Amino acid sequence: MALKAVLLLLAIVLVTTKVVYADTSVPGTYPPKAPPPPPVPPVKPPTPVPPPVVKPPAPVPPPVYKPPAPVPPPPVKPPAPVAPPVYNPPAPGPPPVYKPPVPVPPPVYKPPVPVPPPVYKPPVPVPPPVYKPPVPVPPPVYKPPVNPPVQPAPPLPPVKSRKDCIPLCDTRCSLHSRPNICKRACLTCCDRCKCVPPGTFGNREKCGKCYSEMRTRGNRYKCP
Repeated sequence: MALKAVLLLLAIVLVTTKVVYADTSVPGTYPPKAPPPPPVPPVKPPTPVPPPVVKPPAPVPPPVYKPPAPVPPPPVKPPAPVAPPVYNPPAPGPPPVYKPPVPVPPPVYKPPVPVPPPVYKPPVPVPPPVYKPPVPVPPPVYKPPVNPPVQPAPPLPPVKSRKDCIPLCDTRCSLHSRPNICKRACLTCCDRCKCVPPGTFGNREKCGKCYSEMRTRGNRYKCP
């Protein structure tokens, strides 16, 4: 088998070398001589290996069946006979002595003790309460309040010129609804009467009739 494979391989190599040489040849030239093929080494056929000897398995003797040894049954002891119980009849006792019931004496009836009636006591009259008239409380003595000593009013600031009237009229007309008209009338009255009453209203009588009686053309009081 190996020899055939080697020969087939050599044949394939020779064929391929010829084909290659034929393709590479130039016209008009001789192909070069092919080198001699190398000597083929002698191929030794493989030594046939003898097949291994198969030994049939040794027959196994079948196991010897031994029947089980018979087990002797355990000895059975019959039960011992039980003696029946002996019945002893009860000894006859003396008959019971009958005692008649003792008669219970009837209860003695006692009449109820009479309860004396309650003694009626008339109620003790309660004396009426003695009326005491209320003690009259004297009316409180009215003490008139002690009035503090009236201090004399401070004297009115002196008015010498119209310039002295300006600060007095500013104070007099500070709460007026129309302060400009009030100041104009106040300056006129102050210039004529040389006086301006204290405070923001009233007290016109302190400047005399000159201030309190001065009237406008419409017969109204002119000085504020």
